[in-house]
Amino acid sequence: MNPIQQFLSVALTALILSSCANYEYPSQVSIGDKMIEATGQSLEGEPVVIPQDFAGQETLLLFGYKQDSQFDIDRWLIGLDMTQTNVAAYEIPTIQGMLPRMFSGFIDSGMRKGIPKDLWKGVVTVYADGDKVQRFTGNVNPNNARVMLLDKYGSIVYFYDRGFSVEALNEVRAALEK
Repeated sequence: MNPIQQFLSVALTALILSSCANYEYPSQVSIGDKMIEATGQSLEGEPVVIPQDFAGQETLLLFGYKQDSQFDIDRWLIGLDMTQTNVAAYEIPTIQGMLPRMFSGFIDSGMRKGIPKDLWKGVVTVYADGDKVQRFTGNVNPNNARVMLLDKYGSIVYFYDRGFSVEALNEVRAALEK
């Protein structure tokens, strides 16, 4: 094996082994609490500090922990669009572990290929604080998006983690009307 093949073999093995690890955290979210601080970067390359950078507006955060959670996030985004729900919504791919951080450029590049450029600002990847966010929001049933509505002060006014439903969408809309 040449050095490149050896590196790829080791990297693939490490990726497989790290994906076997299973850390299940129950949600620690309480309505009325402040969202914890987490740093990320938009697909445009801009640094983002959650919740500070969303202050002054109601913001819906759609956290995804696995590629499969994109299906749930897409249903939320379609539902918000179809009901003409007026809220700033951000997709927050949140990935824990050192190995994903090492390949963050590769991962983000792959996301950019599948997302139109005019939407890159609304996708904020969280790597360094990925474990912290997952510990806070919980990651049991990781295919489900974590849906969190923040008020303009960064306090949590709604949280849902059981997969998209019309009832949950209507609850978000009702929370926005309060």
